[in-house]
Amino acid sequence: MGRASREIRITVCVSLCLMLLLTIACGDNNESENTSVPTVSVTIEPTSIPTFSPTVEDKVITIGNLTDITGVASNAMSIVNMALEDMIEYYNDENLIPGVELKVVLYDGQFDPAKDIPGYEWLKRRDADLIFAPLPSTTETLRPRIEDDGMVLFALAPSKEGLLPPGHAFCPANTFPRDISYTLLKWIAENDPRFPKDRPAVIGGAYWAEAYGEEILGGSEKYAKEHPELYEWDGGHLTGFTFTWGPEIAALKDCDYVLPPVPMNNFVKEFRDAGHKAKLIGTDAHGAFLGLIDDADLWTEVDEMLIIQSPWWWTEDSTLINLARTLLYENHSEIDAEETIRMGNGYISVMPIYIMLEVIADAVEAVGPEKFDSEALYQAAKSFNMTIDGFEFGFNESRRTAVDHLGMYQIRAAEEDVFRYNNEWVAILEAP
Repeated sequence: MGRASREIRITVCVSLCLMLLLTIACGDNNESENTSVPTVSVTIEPTSIPTFSPTVEDKVITIGNLTDITGVASNAMSIVNMALEDMIEYYNDENLIPGVELKVVLYDGQFDPAKDIPGYEWLKRRDADLIFAPLPSTTETLRPRIEDDGMVLFALAPSKEGLLPPGHAFCPANTFPRDISYTLLKWIAENDPRFPKDRPAVIGGAYWAEAYGEEILGGSEKYAKEHPELYEWDGGHLTGFTFTWGPEIAALKDCDYVLPPVPMNNFVKEFRDAGHKAKLIGTDAHGAFLGLIDDADLWTEVDEMLIIQSPWWWTEDSTLINLARTLLYENHSEIDAEETIRMGNGYISVMPIYIMLEVIADAVEAVGPEKFDSEALYQAAKSFNMTIDGFEFGFNESRRTAVDHLGMYQIRAAEEDVFRYNNEWVAILEAP
């Protein structure tokens, strides 16, 4: 999509936000409290969710969402799925890709890598034109097949093996977990006032034994061992899907910094109950489960935790955060919208979804709706670039991650929320 068209689209978003704020300011705030978690209404079996009634003139473009509806990540994924559905409805209602109607088909992968390939084949049989992959393992598992098929895949948290060498998989809103861990540890050593001045900092962590945790702990260990003058690695503990962390907590008792699992609520409670004082550090994956911290009233236990992540958070004024708020309050009750924000950053996946849809828009503009296909989408993705609020996103022939800087954020127990640590963006470190 041309630059002028994209600027118009963002202006529409801002206008909607202003209208929403006026509506909320004048509305009735006497609704009763409701602490239920908003979820996407789906069945356990794989199912398609049509989000429109296309006219005969419109080209239907189907997004295959290989997600988790009933597995251990379903709490967070239900919000990501909701954001995708709301964005598709927004694009269709506003006719933001003329001549095109967007459709979503979901498959429940249950956070099980063994279901990635069956899920992919199921989505192809339902005429998916591209794949949306919010789960960490999916991209690496599907890489050989999407390359053979020429299918474009957009991932939220892929490994390097899932994206390199450059091919048909793209990450619209983040970077590789190992690079995130390198960047996090480098920033802490250079900027955190609590970093030891006369010795290396002792660091370790615990995660479930899944792709994202393996990458974060593996990258942290590599950085620590490459910089022994800064860090002493105290162990990375990978377990099955457990909710009790006694052995891991005992092993990490002498750490200055600890990378807690995702979700972290049970670990944090056990860790602090054991009397351990290490500073917690993490990534945007932790931010997707902050509702569990709130439910358990663990804000004091996570106070001053540092979280490095892609832009932005709910406490910031930005175009895409404002769009996310607008869609939440327009499509859901005020109580459910506030609950979604309380849960964390899951709905901020509006940002990568927006980028994915803009790539589709560019492809349609380049070849026309009827000639849109995987090759057109691939060519558009390889040359995509845009700037939002001074932050650049883009891909090229050799780059498959859309961001090259991250923000440092901090949990503040007093406000029970997350805030930017400072106004600087942190350059992503691609090697330890």
